[in-house]
Amino acid sequence: METKIVLKDSEIPKTWYNILSDLPNPPAPVLHPGTGKPITPDDLLPLFPMSLIEQEVSTQRFIPIPDEVRKVYALWRPTPMYRAKRLEAAIGTRSRIYYKYEGTSPAGSHKPNTSIPQAYYNKMAGRKRIATETGAGQWGSALALGASFFGLEAKVYMVKVSYHQKPYRRMLMESYGASVVPSPSGDTQSGRNILAGDPDSPGSLGIAISEAVEDAATREDTSYALGSVLNHVLLHQTVIGLECRKQMKKAGDYPDVVIACCGGGSNLAGIGFPFLRDKIAGSKNPRVVAVEPASCPTLTKGVYAYDFGDTARLTPLVKMYTLGHDFVPAGIHAGGLRYHGDSPLVSQLCHEGLIEAQAYPQTVVFQSALVFAKSEGILPAPESSHAIHSAIVEAKNADEEGKEKAILFNLSGHGFFDLAAYDDFLAGRLVDHEHPESKIREALDRLPKTGG
Repeated sequence: METKIVLKDSEIPKTWYNILSDLPNPPAPVLHPGTGKPITPDDLLPLFPMSLIEQEVSTQRFIPIPDEVRKVYALWRPTPMYRAKRLEAAIGTRSRIYYKYEGTSPAGSHKPNTSIPQAYYNKMAGRKRIATETGAGQWGSALALGASFFGLEAKVYMVKVSYHQKPYRRMLMESYGASVVPSPSGDTQSGRNILAGDPDSPGSLGIAISEAVEDAATREDTSYALGSVLNHVLLHQTVIGLECRKQMKKAGDYPDVVIACCGGGSNLAGIGFPFLRDKIAGSKNPRVVAVEPASCPTLTKGVYAYDFGDTARLTPLVKMYTLGHDFVPAGIHAGGLRYHGDSPLVSQLCHEGLIEAQAYPQTVVFQSALVFAKSEGILPAPESSHAIHSAIVEAKNADEEGKEKAILFNLSGHGFFDLAAYDDFLAGRLVDHEHPESKIREALDRLPKTGG
């Protein structure tokens, strides 16, 4: 069988898959941060165009991808899927390991799958500017790209620790025309409040979201764009799994396990939701695994409760696995996985047992990343390396059990802008951070009281 499984240009999906249509139970309502009552579309209009709000609440199973979006997708989609034969040989497994490589996009990750449609819908709605946050810079790069393609201004609030760890991500965003500031910044009231209390704050995604939401809510020409968590973002990412289903069919195989790293959830949803459709329908029974860092163990150690999506408590309340909205994670190198909460959809599916979660410390993750790089030749992003590590663990466990499994994971981006992290690892400077239980309990004590 060929190592590389490709699709024709004509096989780019024409629709996104909406798992809301197949959920066994309806999702918990989203609550207004002021009243505590379910929000209405009008409440979200200051932040998002109506077309995206409609996608957020839609229960239509397949939602058409606009032609203008598909034309841009065609710059890099369909993305290749590979049978990782050299990795299989390197670890001596009998299992079949496949990976979907999303690092072929112009921004180097899966994030343009949603930044392109978000920019398109904002352009159609007459918005001139988009404000957003970014952790490691993958989302910021993708949003800057999308804004550039559709003639929009982009303002990116980048988590301060990543702003300094990953200067080349900032340079890429600025090359696409975006304005980038380290968060917390002096550009918003939210940022100024944080800096007043902690001038040396390393920042967090929750803080950066507060700044971007405030920016958008106070300007009529500006929308807010989020790179993960929300339903419409997860929807756009399902092009990954929809292509994978065709590619696995071409390979004459079907995954026993589907794996992705998980910060906010779009990566996992992208590859996993189209396969979960089979699981929910009962036609197949793939395990879908979310892999997170031990230092930000949202699904594995958080609680399933209503919480704010940001530190300043500007966003609606959503029911999700959370470590508390004021949780500030350690400055690990997997910056895209440092969010305090998870997508409500991913959280619900995990709570109901349809997906499972694992957490690993960063040193073993980087070890697996180098095993992969030396065997397959691609240097993976630190975030994606969590999925690689889990795939290797799954293969070794199957070998010990005398089984042979088909394992599929999402290689969601390359690590060419993360070389400082690899330098730290190779020099022995990388240490593991296990987030203290006491800190988690403190943050959870400050959850909003909703009765939910």
